[in-house]
Amino acid sequence: MKLKTKYLFFFILLTLCFASYGQNYQSIPKDFIETIPPKVESEEWYKLNNSHNEFGVKISNGKLAIEKTKENNKCSLKITDGTLVGMDGGEFGGQLIFEPDDKTKSTIKINRGNVKYIFNYKDKIYFILGYAHMATSTGALYELERKNNDFTSKILIDFGDAPQAFTIYKDKFLVATFENFFIVQDFKKELVFEKIFWYALYPNSIAVVDDENVFVGIRGGIVKIDLKEKTLKFFKNTN
Repeated sequence: MKLKTKYLFFFILLTLCFASYGQNYQSIPKDFIETIPPKVESEEWYKLNNSHNEFGVKISNGKLAIEKTKENNKCSLKITDGTLVGMDGGEFGGQLIFEPDDKTKSTIKINRGNVKYIFNYKDKIYFILGYAHMATSTGALYELERKNNDFTSKILIDFGDAPQAFTIYKDKFLVATFENFFIVQDFKKELVFEKIFWYALYPNSIAVVDDENVFVGIRGGIVKIDLKEKTLKFFKNTN
């Protein structure tokens, strides 16, 4: 009897382990179905490109959360005595500025270009520029330095493509560009996926559960990336 009890306990434990392992994958809502990624400029791709639904991803309480989102053309970062503000005006251009907390002081223009992200990492400030329009797609990662009221920037990584979505995972930067996916570690870039079907489907966010469950929100659905196996799967929204 005791032996049967031990086997039963082991079976339940094993079942719970498998359920926990697959939980994040299975948490993808039912109105997102796994679909073969369409070829760029195919009929299915054009349907996604013309979709009015942009889906953003994030991790909430340890689970994947998907929500409709809109393009964000402004980002900011609070620093000691003011706020860095980045603007993205698309083909009309953008800029990075510093707005002092002391309103008697003037705004400082730092850099021209479409600012996608501003962030702190290991006590330093970085920003990402990206521009995609017509046949042009460019972008880079910069370090921002400040001495008193003098701001200077230097380019660290040229992606050769426009960054669209970004997150920090462990000691890595994950960057989804207009048609590629990069991992940046120790400020060295690794091209993981090249010329992905999400070309012109505008990645907008990246959410990470673990190395096997990295999610990217795009127009018309979401993409699941496995960094260990270097694979990706597309989940199309059915609504």
